[in-house]
Amino acid sequence: MDTSLFLVQLLNGVQYGLLLFLIASGLTLVFGVMGILNLAHGSMYMIGAYLAYYFTTLTDSFLLAFLISGTMALVIGIIIERFLIIHLYKRDHLDQVLLTVGLIFIFNATQSFVWGNDPLGVEVPELLSGSIKLTDIVEYPVYRLFISLLCLLVAATMYFTINKTRLGMMIRAGESDRAMVENLGVDISKLFTIVFAIGVFLASLAGIVSAPIVSLVPGMGEHVLISCFVVVVIGGLGSIKGAFVAALIVGIVDTYASVLVPQASSMSIYLLMALILLAKPQGLFKN
Repeated sequence: MDTSLFLVQLLNGVQYGLLLFLIASGLTLVFGVMGILNLAHGSMYMIGAYLAYYFTTLTDSFLLAFLISGTMALVIGIIIERFLIIHLYKRDHLDQVLLTVGLIFIFNATQSFVWGNDPLGVEVPELLSGSIKLTDIVEYPVYRLFISLLCLLVAATMYFTINKTRLGMMIRAGESDRAMVENLGVDISKLFTIVFAIGVFLASLAGIVSAPIVSLVPGMGEHVLISCFVVVVIGGLGSIKGAFVAALIVGIVDTYASVLVPQASSMSIYLLMALILLAKPQGLFKN
């Protein structure tokens, strides 16, 4: 592999890893604070992508589609938590699995009914459609750099919110001792709604920004969900910092494996997970 190809694949790996972080951070946040194992989390990624396609087609503006789709994702998250997830807090993980797997079927059926089963795509916004020169012979798409910068901005915002704000203090406290937080007068029901809506928004946001660079196909959420579970396990259950580090590692390993050993690329991240768990069974960062 020459230097130019190495650089391009490194950028691709970082960009993919940052997208995985968006999805995985919502997954680990919901599990860490609420104790909810949401297998339908990948479906939120799919819904975000298809909403971006629909509203871009409707408004002819990716920016408007971005804003509308993100808002709808928050509303969807609130509705799911208020009407469905709320019944699972005192039940075991098997009930959570059954309900959220049911949601996967519902979302997949809805997607198929509304948009059909043919692959769809979204055009890259004209403002971000160019490329920048990395070297004399290598160019890199501006839109992919935009995705990376947006994901880093979201990661920084999450870090500040969780570590420096009152909401973050409540989230961290709820993660450590839910009953104590409730006894101190915090509306734990409202907090859980906010956390779940944020988790859904993050997954949908990844789908929205991915729409111009991936093919929109039925079941696309399940594939990315598996990768996100690998990220969460490697990083450590409930750890946002762990999800960030693990997502970058998984993104880079998966990208290089696809180029260097395409025949075995599908197993590369699972081998990586096995090796890390042998050394640190609870993940890189224990929450």
